[in-house]
Amino acid sequence: MNDLDLLANLITRARAAGADAADAVLVAGTSLGVQWRFGRTEHLERSESRDLGLRVFVGRRQAVVSSSAVDPAGFSVLAERAVAMARVVPEDPYAGLAELAAPPDDVAVLELDDPAEPDAEALMARAAAAEEAALAVPGVTNSEGAEAGYGRIVVGLASSAGFAGGFVRTSHSISASVLAGSGTAMQRDYDYATAVHLSDLDDAVRIGRSAGERAVARLNPVRPKTAKIPVVYDPRVAGGLVSHFAGAINGASVARGTSFLKDLLGSRVFAADVMVVDDPRRRRGLRSRPFDGEGVPTRVLALVEDGVLTSWLLDARSARQLGLRSTGHASRGTGGPPSPAPSNLYLQPGRLSPAALMADIKEGLYVTELIGMGINMVTGDYSRGAAGFMIRDGALAEPVAEVTIAGTLPAMFAALVPADDLVFRRGTDSPTVRVDGMTMAGS
Repeated sequence: MNDLDLLANLITRARAAGADAADAVLVAGTSLGVQWRFGRTEHLERSESRDLGLRVFVGRRQAVVSSSAVDPAGFSVLAERAVAMARVVPEDPYAGLAELAAPPDDVAVLELDDPAEPDAEALMARAAAAEEAALAVPGVTNSEGAEAGYGRIVVGLASSAGFAGGFVRTSHSISASVLAGSGTAMQRDYDYATAVHLSDLDDAVRIGRSAGERAVARLNPVRPKTAKIPVVYDPRVAGGLVSHFAGAINGASVARGTSFLKDLLGSRVFAADVMVVDDPRRRRGLRSRPFDGEGVPTRVLALVEDGVLTSWLLDARSARQLGLRSTGHASRGTGGPPSPAPSNLYLQPGRLSPAALMADIKEGLYVTELIGMGINMVTGDYSRGAAGFMIRDGALAEPVAEVTIAGTLPAMFAALVPADDLVFRRGTDSPTVRVDGMTMAGS
Protein backbone atom coordinates (compact mmCIF):
# COMPACT_ATOMS: atom_id res chain seq x y z
CA MET A 1 0.00 0.00 0.00
CA ASN A 2 1.53 3.36 -1.04
CA ASP A 3 1.41 6.50 1.08
CA LEU A 4 -1.66 8.01 -0.56
CA ASP A 5 -3.55 4.71 -0.22
CA LEU A 6 -2.63 4.68 3.48
CA LEU A 7 -4.00 8.19 3.90
CA ALA A 8 -7.20 7.33 2.03
CA ASN A 9 -7.62 4.31 4.31
CA LEU A 10 -7.19 6.48 7.40
CA ILE A 11 -9.75 9.03 6.18
CA THR A 12 -12.22 6.24 5.48
CA ARG A 13 -11.79 5.04 9.08
CA ALA A 14 -12.31 8.61 10.34
CA ARG A 15 -15.56 8.96 8.44
CA ALA A 16 -16.70 5.61 9.74
CA ALA A 17 -15.94 6.76 13.29
CA GLY A 18 -18.24 9.76 12.90
CA ALA A 19 -16.16 12.53 11.32
CA ASP A 20 -18.03 14.80 8.93
CA ALA A 21 -14.76 15.61 7.14
CA ALA A 22 -11.10 14.80 7.57
CA ASP A 23 -7.65 15.23 6.10
CA ALA A 24 -4.43 13.38 6.79
CA VAL A 25 -0.76 14.05 6.20
CA LEU A 26 2.20 11.67 6.15
CA VAL A 27 5.77 12.95 6.44
CA ALA A 28 8.75 10.61 6.01
CA GLY A 29 12.27 11.91 6.39
CA THR A 30 15.83 10.70 6.06
CA SER A 31 18.86 12.73 7.11
CA LEU A 32 22.61 12.21 7.31
CA GLY A 33 24.91 14.71 8.99
CA VAL A 34 28.61 15.04 9.83
CA GLN A 35 30.29 17.34 12.34
CA TRP A 36 34.03 17.76 11.72
CA ARG A 37 36.56 19.58 13.92
CA PHE A 38 40.34 19.79 13.79
CA GLY A 39 40.77 17.07 11.21
CA ARG A 40 38.48 14.40 12.62
CA THR A 41 34.84 13.44 12.85
CA GLU A 42 33.19 14.66 16.04
CA HIS A 43 29.70 13.40 15.28
CA LEU A 44 28.04 11.32 12.58
CA GLU A 45 24.30 10.85 12.67
CA ARG A 46 21.73 9.26 10.42
CA SER A 47 18.04 9.40 11.23
CA GLU A 48 14.86 8.14 9.65
CA SER A 49 11.32 9.05 10.63
CA ARG A 50 7.80 8.39 9.43
CA ASP A 51 4.94 10.32 11.04
CA LEU A 52 1.23 10.51 10.45
CA GLY A 53 -1.23 13.27 11.32
CA LEU A 54 -5.02 13.10 11.18
CA ARG A 55 -7.36 16.10 11.44
CA VAL A 56 -11.09 15.46 11.84
CA PHE A 57 -14.14 17.72 11.85
CA VAL A 58 -17.39 17.05 13.69
CA GLY A 59 -19.57 19.94 12.67
CA ARG A 60 -17.45 23.03 13.42
CA ARG A 61 -15.35 21.22 15.97
CA GLN A 62 -11.91 19.91 15.03
CA ALA A 63 -9.17 17.80 16.57
CA VAL A 64 -5.73 16.62 15.48
CA VAL A 65 -3.94 13.41 16.47
CA SER A 66 -0.56 12.14 15.34
CA SER A 67 1.36 8.90 15.44
CA SER A 68 4.77 7.57 14.47
CA ALA A 69 3.25 4.10 14.05
CA VAL A 70 2.05 4.08 10.44
CA ASP A 71 0.17 0.81 10.67
CA PRO A 72 -3.30 0.38 9.15
CA ALA A 73 -4.13 -2.07 11.94
CA GLY A 74 -4.23 0.88 14.35
CA PHE A 75 -6.05 3.35 12.11
CA SER A 76 -9.51 2.66 13.56
CA VAL A 77 -8.33 3.36 17.11
CA LEU A 78 -6.52 6.52 15.96
CA ALA A 79 -9.62 7.76 14.14
CA GLU A 80 -11.94 7.01 17.05
CA ARG A 81 -9.62 8.91 19.41
CA ALA A 82 -9.59 11.94 17.11
CA VAL A 83 -13.38 11.99 16.75
CA ALA A 84 -13.86 11.63 20.51
CA MET A 85 -11.56 14.62 21.05
CA ALA A 86 -13.39 16.71 18.45
CA ARG A 87 -16.75 16.13 20.14
CA VAL A 88 -15.64 17.74 23.40
CA VAL A 89 -13.76 20.83 22.17
CA PRO A 90 -15.48 24.20 21.57
CA GLU A 91 -16.92 25.00 18.17
CA ASP A 92 -14.78 27.04 15.81
CA PRO A 93 -16.96 28.92 13.29
CA TYR A 94 -14.05 29.15 10.86
CA ALA A 95 -12.96 25.49 10.97
CA GLY A 96 -13.19 23.31 7.89
CA LEU A 97 -11.35 21.94 4.89
CA ALA A 98 -10.06 24.33 2.23
CA GLU A 99 -12.57 25.06 -0.53
CA LEU A 100 -9.88 25.46 -3.21
CA ALA A 101 -8.26 22.05 -2.86
CA ALA A 102 -7.47 20.51 -6.25
CA PRO A 103 -5.19 17.79 -7.60
CA PRO A 104 -1.59 19.05 -7.99
CA ASP A 105 -0.05 19.58 -11.39
CA ASP A 106 3.22 18.01 -12.53
CA VAL A 107 5.52 18.08 -9.51
CA ALA A 108 8.54 17.16 -11.61
CA VAL A 109 8.78 20.64 -13.17
CA LEU A 110 9.83 22.03 -9.77
CA GLU A 111 12.90 19.70 -9.70
CA LEU A 112 12.77 19.17 -5.94
CA ASP A 113 14.15 15.62 -5.81
CA ASP A 114 17.91 15.25 -6.33
CA PRO A 115 18.86 11.60 -6.95
CA ALA A 116 22.45 12.31 -5.82
CA GLU A 117 22.52 10.97 -2.26
CA PRO A 118 25.97 11.39 -0.66
CA ASP A 119 27.46 8.81 1.68
CA ALA A 120 29.16 9.60 4.99
CA GLU A 121 32.61 9.70 3.38
CA ALA A 122 31.53 12.36 0.90
CA LEU A 123 30.09 14.50 3.69
CA MET A 124 33.26 14.10 5.73
CA ALA A 125 35.38 15.24 2.80
CA ARG A 126 33.13 18.27 2.25
CA ALA A 127 33.24 19.31 5.91
CA ALA A 128 37.00 18.75 6.09
CA ALA A 129 37.55 20.95 3.04
CA ALA A 130 35.48 23.75 4.57
CA GLU A 131 37.31 23.68 7.91
CA GLU A 132 40.73 23.41 6.29
CA ALA A 133 40.02 26.48 4.15
CA ALA A 134 38.80 28.42 7.17
CA LEU A 135 41.84 27.55 9.30
CA ALA A 136 44.14 28.56 6.46
CA VAL A 137 43.00 32.19 6.69
CA PRO A 138 45.72 34.22 8.47
CA GLY A 139 44.47 35.31 11.87
CA VAL A 140 42.12 32.36 12.45
CA THR A 141 43.16 30.69 15.71
CA ASN A 142 40.43 28.21 16.62
CA SER A 143 37.60 26.24 15.11
CA GLU A 144 34.06 25.47 16.19
CA GLY A 145 34.00 22.96 13.36
CA ALA A 146 32.35 22.41 10.02
CA GLU A 147 29.19 20.50 9.20
CA ALA A 148 27.90 18.83 6.07
CA GLY A 149 24.46 17.31 5.71
CA TYR A 150 21.91 15.71 3.44
CA GLY A 151 18.17 15.31 3.88
CA ARG A 152 15.21 13.91 1.99
CA ILE A 153 11.59 14.47 2.96
CA VAL A 154 8.52 12.81 1.46
CA VAL A 155 5.15 14.51 1.99
CA GLY A 156 1.72 13.01 1.29
CA LEU A 157 -1.64 14.72 1.83
CA ALA A 158 -5.20 13.52 1.32
CA SER A 159 -8.64 14.79 2.32
CA SER A 160 -12.24 13.64 2.34
CA ALA A 161 -12.94 16.36 -0.25
CA GLY A 162 -11.12 14.23 -2.81
CA PHE A 163 -7.65 15.73 -2.74
CA ALA A 164 -4.63 13.41 -2.89
CA GLY A 165 -1.08 14.45 -3.67
CA GLY A 166 2.53 14.21 -2.64
CA PHE A 167 6.04 15.44 -3.35
CA VAL A 168 9.67 14.83 -2.42
CA ARG A 169 12.23 17.48 -1.53
CA THR A 170 15.94 16.99 -0.91
CA SER A 171 18.56 19.24 0.69
CA HIS A 172 22.35 19.47 0.82
CA SER A 173 24.18 21.76 3.25
CA ILE A 174 27.65 22.89 4.28
CA SER A 175 28.75 25.27 7.06
CA ALA A 176 31.86 26.37 8.94
CA SER A 177 32.38 28.40 12.12
CA VAL A 178 35.77 29.63 13.36
CA LEU A 179 37.38 32.10 15.76
CA ALA A 180 40.09 34.69 15.20
CA GLY A 181 42.37 36.42 17.68
CA SER A 182 43.16 35.30 21.21
CA GLY A 183 42.00 35.64 24.81
CA THR A 184 39.14 38.03 25.47
CA ALA A 185 39.72 39.69 22.09
CA MET A 186 38.59 36.64 20.11
CA GLN A 187 35.88 37.04 17.49
CA ARG A 188 33.69 34.37 15.92
CA ASP A 189 31.95 34.20 12.57
CA TYR A 190 30.55 31.63 10.16
CA ASP A 191 29.18 30.97 6.71
CA TYR A 192 26.85 28.33 5.33
CA ALA A 193 24.97 27.24 2.23
CA THR A 194 21.97 25.02 1.51
CA ALA A 195 20.62 23.77 -1.81
CA VAL A 196 18.01 21.32 -3.06
CA HIS A 197 20.45 19.85 -5.60
CA LEU A 198 24.07 19.07 -4.83
CA SER A 199 25.13 20.64 -8.13
CA ASP A 200 23.80 23.99 -6.87
CA LEU A 201 25.57 23.89 -3.49
CA ASP A 202 28.29 26.47 -2.90
CA ASP A 203 31.84 25.15 -2.90
CA ALA A 204 32.96 23.98 0.56
CA VAL A 205 36.33 25.73 0.25
CA ARG A 206 34.63 29.04 -0.54
CA ILE A 207 32.31 28.66 2.47
CA GLY A 208 35.24 27.90 4.77
CA ARG A 209 37.36 30.77 3.46
CA SER A 210 34.43 33.16 3.83
CA ALA A 211 33.89 32.09 7.45
CA GLY A 212 37.58 32.68 8.25
CA GLU A 213 37.74 36.05 6.54
CA ARG A 214 34.57 37.22 8.27
CA ALA A 215 35.97 36.28 11.69
CA VAL A 216 39.30 38.04 11.09
CA ALA A 217 37.58 41.18 9.81
CA ARG A 218 35.74 41.50 13.14
CA LEU A 219 38.88 41.71 15.28
CA ASN A 220 39.38 44.73 17.54
CA PRO A 221 35.86 46.17 17.30
CA VAL A 222 34.95 49.58 18.67
CA ARG A 223 31.78 50.78 20.32
CA PRO A 224 30.84 54.07 18.64
CA LYS A 225 28.88 56.88 20.18
CA THR A 226 25.10 56.96 20.06
CA ALA A 227 23.86 58.60 16.87
CA LYS A 228 21.00 58.72 14.40
CA ILE A 229 22.47 57.36 11.17
CA PRO A 230 21.77 55.36 8.01
CA VAL A 231 21.97 51.59 8.59
CA VAL A 232 22.90 49.19 5.80
CA TYR A 233 21.95 45.53 6.25
CA ASP A 234 24.16 42.82 4.76
CA PRO A 235 22.07 40.27 2.79
CA ARG A 236 22.72 37.70 5.51
CA VAL A 237 20.68 39.76 7.99
CA ALA A 238 18.49 41.80 5.63
CA GLY A 239 16.26 38.76 5.19
CA GLY A 240 15.22 39.29 8.80
CA LEU A 241 13.39 42.47 7.79
CA VAL A 242 11.51 40.48 5.15
CA SER A 243 10.64 37.89 7.80
CA HIS A 244 9.27 40.61 10.10
CA PHE A 245 7.11 41.81 7.22
CA ALA A 246 5.87 38.26 6.64
CA GLY A 247 4.92 37.98 10.30
CA ALA A 248 2.98 41.24 10.08
CA ILE A 249 0.90 40.03 7.09
CA ASN A 250 0.25 36.57 8.54
CA GLY A 251 -3.51 36.12 8.22
CA ALA A 252 -3.88 34.65 11.70
CA SER A 253 -2.22 37.72 13.26
CA VAL A 254 -4.25 40.11 11.11
CA ALA A 255 -7.50 38.35 12.07
CA ARG A 256 -6.58 38.60 15.77
CA GLY A 257 -5.73 42.27 15.35
CA THR A 258 -2.18 41.76 16.60
CA SER A 259 -0.30 43.15 13.58
CA PHE A 260 0.81 46.74 13.06
CA LEU A 261 -0.20 46.33 9.39
CA LYS A 262 -3.72 45.02 10.09
CA ASP A 263 -5.50 48.09 8.65
CA LEU A 264 -3.14 48.81 5.74
CA LEU A 265 -4.14 46.37 2.98
CA GLY A 266 -4.11 48.37 -0.25
CA SER A 267 -1.95 51.09 1.30
CA ARG A 268 1.63 52.10 0.56
CA VAL A 269 3.88 50.58 3.24
CA PHE A 270 7.21 50.61 1.36
CA ALA A 271 8.75 53.20 -0.92
CA ALA A 272 7.70 53.31 -4.57
CA ASP A 273 9.21 50.57 -6.75
CA VAL A 274 9.69 48.17 -3.81
CA MET A 275 8.30 44.70 -4.49
CA VAL A 276 8.04 41.67 -2.17
CA VAL A 277 7.23 38.30 -3.74
CA ASP A 278 6.44 34.83 -2.46
CA ASP A 279 7.26 32.17 -5.05
CA PRO A 280 6.45 28.56 -4.10
CA ARG A 281 6.90 27.59 -7.76
CA ARG A 282 10.60 28.42 -8.03
CA ARG A 283 12.55 25.63 -9.72
CA ARG A 284 14.80 23.98 -7.11
CA GLY A 285 13.60 26.42 -4.45
CA LEU A 286 14.36 25.56 -0.82
CA ARG A 287 10.68 25.91 0.13
CA SER A 288 9.03 25.18 -3.21
CA ARG A 289 5.91 23.03 -3.18
CA PRO A 290 3.13 22.21 -5.66
CA PHE A 291 0.36 22.57 -3.06
CA ASP A 292 0.08 23.88 0.47
CA GLY A 293 -0.73 22.07 3.73
CA GLU A 294 -4.44 21.97 2.86
CA GLY A 295 -4.13 20.89 -0.77
CA VAL A 296 -4.57 24.38 -2.25
CA PRO A 297 -2.48 24.78 -5.44
CA THR A 298 0.39 27.21 -4.98
CA ARG A 299 1.09 30.23 -7.17
CA VAL A 300 3.51 33.13 -7.37
CA LEU A 301 2.12 36.02 -5.34
CA ALA A 302 3.30 39.64 -5.24
CA LEU A 303 2.65 40.71 -1.65
CA VAL A 304 3.91 44.24 -2.25
CA GLU A 305 3.74 45.97 -5.64
CA ASP A 306 5.20 49.45 -6.14
CA GLY A 307 5.35 49.75 -2.36
CA VAL A 308 1.64 48.90 -1.89
CA LEU A 309 0.56 46.00 0.35
CA THR A 310 -1.61 43.81 -1.91
CA SER A 311 -2.26 40.59 0.03
CA TRP A 312 -2.13 38.77 3.34
CA LEU A 313 -0.65 35.28 3.77
CA LEU A 314 -3.75 33.13 4.25
CA ASP A 315 -4.72 29.56 5.03
CA ALA A 316 -8.36 28.45 4.88
CA ARG A 317 -9.23 29.37 8.47
CA SER A 318 -7.72 32.87 8.48
CA ALA A 319 -9.22 33.51 5.05
CA ARG A 320 -12.70 32.75 6.39
CA GLN A 321 -12.12 35.04 9.36
CA LEU A 322 -11.23 37.89 7.02
CA GLY A 323 -13.89 37.16 4.41
CA LEU A 324 -11.28 36.26 1.79
CA ARG A 325 -9.96 33.17 0.01
CA SER A 326 -6.90 31.12 0.87
CA THR A 327 -3.71 32.25 -0.86
CA GLY A 328 -2.24 28.73 -0.69
CA HIS A 329 0.01 29.43 2.31
CA ALA A 330 -1.15 26.81 4.78
CA SER A 331 1.79 25.16 6.49
CA ARG A 332 1.51 22.15 8.78
CA GLY A 333 3.25 19.30 10.49
CA THR A 334 1.67 16.10 11.71
CA GLY A 335 0.92 17.27 15.26
CA GLY A 336 -1.20 20.39 14.76
CA PRO A 337 -3.61 22.22 12.46
CA PRO A 338 -2.41 24.32 9.52
CA SER A 339 -1.34 27.94 9.91
CA PRO A 340 -0.19 30.55 7.37
CA ALA A 341 3.49 30.72 6.43
CA PRO A 342 5.50 31.96 3.42
CA SER A 343 7.43 29.77 1.01
CA ASN A 344 10.30 31.22 -1.07
CA LEU A 345 9.93 34.83 0.08
CA TYR A 346 12.13 37.60 -1.27
CA LEU A 347 12.58 41.34 -1.63
CA GLN A 348 13.06 42.21 -5.28
CA PRO A 349 16.47 43.79 -6.03
CA GLY A 350 16.82 47.49 -6.76
CA ARG A 351 18.92 49.35 -9.30
CA LEU A 352 22.00 50.38 -7.29
CA SER A 353 25.02 48.26 -6.40
CA PRO A 354 25.82 47.97 -2.66
CA ALA A 355 28.74 50.36 -3.19
CA ALA A 356 26.50 52.92 -4.88
CA LEU A 357 23.90 52.46 -2.15
CA MET A 358 26.48 53.52 0.45
CA ALA A 359 28.35 56.09 -1.61
CA ASP A 360 26.74 59.19 -0.09
CA ILE A 361 26.85 58.01 3.55
CA LYS A 362 29.24 60.21 5.52
CA GLU A 363 28.77 58.13 8.69
CA GLY A 364 26.66 55.01 8.99
CA LEU A 365 26.56 51.40 10.17
CA TYR A 366 26.90 48.25 8.06
CA VAL A 367 25.27 45.37 9.97
CA THR A 368 26.47 41.79 9.55
CA GLU A 369 25.01 40.22 12.70
CA LEU A 370 21.86 40.79 14.76
CA ILE A 371 21.30 39.64 18.33
CA GLY A 372 18.07 39.18 20.27
CA MET A 373 14.48 39.62 19.15
CA GLY A 374 13.27 42.99 20.43
CA ILE A 375 10.36 43.20 18.00
CA ASN A 376 6.81 44.20 18.99
CA MET A 377 4.57 42.99 16.18
CA VAL A 378 1.57 44.88 17.58
CA THR A 379 3.23 48.31 17.49
CA GLY A 380 6.12 47.66 15.10
CA ASP A 381 8.74 48.82 17.61
CA TYR A 382 12.17 47.46 16.65
CA SER A 383 15.31 47.16 18.80
CA ARG A 384 18.10 44.62 18.29
CA GLY A 385 21.72 44.14 19.27
CA ALA A 386 24.04 44.44 16.30
CA ALA A 387 27.61 44.04 15.09
CA GLY A 388 29.29 44.96 11.84
CA PHE A 389 31.33 47.86 10.50
CA MET A 390 31.16 51.61 10.50
CA ILE A 391 30.62 53.29 7.14
CA ARG A 392 32.75 56.39 6.65
CA ASP A 393 32.63 58.48 3.49
CA GLY A 394 30.85 55.71 1.61
CA ALA A 395 33.25 52.87 2.48
CA LEU A 396 33.44 50.19 5.16
CA ALA A 397 35.72 51.17 8.06
CA GLU A 398 36.44 49.82 11.57
CA PRO A 399 34.53 46.83 13.00
CA VAL A 400 31.77 47.54 15.51
CA ALA A 401 30.30 45.45 18.33
CA GLU A 402 27.97 45.83 21.32
CA VAL A 403 25.62 48.37 19.79
CA THR A 404 21.85 48.43 19.53
CA ILE A 405 19.90 49.65 16.52
CA ALA A 406 16.35 50.87 16.99
CA GLY A 407 13.43 52.28 15.06
CA THR A 408 9.90 51.29 14.11
CA LEU A 409 9.17 48.79 11.37
CA PRO A 410 6.58 51.03 9.62
CA ALA A 411 9.15 53.83 9.34
CA MET A 412 11.91 51.39 8.40
CA PHE A 413 9.84 49.81 5.63
CA ALA A 414 8.94 53.26 4.27
CA ALA A 415 12.63 54.25 4.16
CA LEU A 416 14.03 50.94 2.90
CA VAL A 417 16.06 50.99 -0.34
CA PRO A 418 17.26 47.64 -1.82
CA ALA A 419 20.50 47.11 -3.73
CA ASP A 420 20.89 44.93 -6.82
CA ASP A 421 22.72 41.94 -5.26
CA LEU A 422 19.89 39.49 -4.52
CA VAL A 423 21.00 35.83 -4.37
CA PHE A 424 18.59 33.01 -3.46
CA ARG A 425 20.30 31.16 -0.61
CA ARG A 426 18.07 30.95 2.47
CA GLY A 427 14.37 30.55 1.65
CA THR A 428 13.71 34.12 2.83
CA ASP A 429 16.07 36.30 0.84
CA SER A 430 16.96 39.94 0.40
CA PRO A 431 19.63 41.99 -1.30
CA THR A 432 21.65 44.49 0.69
CA VAL A 433 19.26 47.16 2.00
CA ARG A 434 19.67 50.67 3.35
CA VAL A 435 17.42 52.21 6.00
CA ASP A 436 17.97 55.86 6.88
CA GLY A 437 17.05 57.53 10.16
CA MET A 438 17.71 54.69 12.59
CA THR A 439 19.13 55.16 16.09
CA MET A 440 22.41 53.43 16.94
CA ALA A 441 22.91 53.21 20.70
CA GLY A 442 26.57 52.80 21.61
CA SER A 443 28.86 54.34 24.21
